[in-house]
Amino acid sequence: MCTYLTETLDVEGSGKGAAGWFALSQATVYFDHPQHAPAEHTLNIDFLNPGQGPSARVAVELTAASARALAAAIEAALAAAPPGLV
Repeated sequence: MCTYLTETLDVEGSGKGAAGWFALSQATVYFDHPQHAPAEHTLNIDFLNPGQGPSARVAVELTAASARALAAAIEAALAAAPPGLV
């Protein structure tokens, strides 16, 4: 079952695609059928810069367990950073 629930947010950072590094300006997050990952449904994250065309995109498809572990690892890494750096 597809929910079609999509979260889109502005981001600042860089991504590396086939042509090298490029600035990121947007991320899209949704839970749906993957294009490539061997799972029924995955959490899909697209990092992109729409102003640079379709090649300025980095996509990931994670199982729900992997997505939750990644979210926890991100929170832990940010919490452990020295004050003033984050």
